[in-house]
Amino acid sequence: MDATFTLVRAREDDLPFIMATERLDGYDRLVGRWDERRHREAMVDGSHAYFVGYEGEAPAGFSILRFWNAIERVTLVRRLAVVSPGQGQGRRLLNAVVSRAFMETELHRLVISLFPENLRARRMYEAVGFQAEGVARGNAFFGGQFHDELVMALLRPEWEARQALAASADTIRG
Repeated sequence: MDATFTLVRAREDDLPFIMATERLDGYDRLVGRWDERRHREAMVDGSHAYFVGYEGEAPAGFSILRFWNAIERVTLVRRLAVVSPGQGQGRRLLNAVVSRAFMETELHRLVISLFPENLRARRMYEAVGFQAEGVARGNAFFGGQFHDELVMALLRPEWEARQALAASADTIRG
């Protein structure tokens, strides 16, 4: 049975779930984590938007976007993490976050980055429509070291074209 996936704006009482998820095994090397104080500050700073994705009634993952509704119309997917990787939760979560960002803001460019060796994440981001733009050398200070990041982006016209294509496919099927 396929549970319905929904995306909601995170609230302060979602912080235990968010912090537990970003602390799952292996995420320290890929996702990053903040302490509770840093999360609380970000939730109210006006620049970050927190979302929690639910499969049915159960929280499945979360995402943090930075520069939400920024005047420059460029937003960064700061963090994305799911409870059960490899089960499609990440793609459902990212698709929902992308749609929400483009539908609720005047966003033109949505940026996400990853470590170049993280091929699973890259395939998922590409499946959602992100395109690789290049490697930012030494861009991330993570685990006490500087790391390269592969920068990927999705532009509004690309997202709109994908939406139109999906709508026409639904019409043909329907």
